[in-house]
Amino acid sequence: MKAADRRNLILAKLRNGGCMAMQDFADAFGCSRQTVIKDIEALSISYPVITIRGRYGGGVKLADWYHPKESYLSAKQLEVLTRLANSAAPEDRTVLNSIMDQFGPRR
Repeated sequence: MKAADRRNLILAKLRNGGCMAMQDFADAFGCSRQTVIKDIEALSISYPVITIRGRYGGGVKLADWYHPKESYLSAKQLEVLTRLANSAAPEDRTVLNSIMDQFGPRR
């Protein structure tokens, strides 16, 4: 598995509110604990990754204040996109809905 793929999977797990031991990540990906540590270090450059020391190897999680699905659209922008989606062709409606899902408020 490539490093980028492994890091995306680690990030996906952490984004879902998970806290996981480094060794558990290593076991899941068939790599060494040291490889996972390097992945976590690389991710911590762009994301608020917290490592937790522990008796059994510790763990890693995203900071509690970090919410990657925060709304990036204002209420007015969301209103306009919703109105456009309702009158758009089916394929355009799908794209507009994906934009609202990705950048709108949590549902």
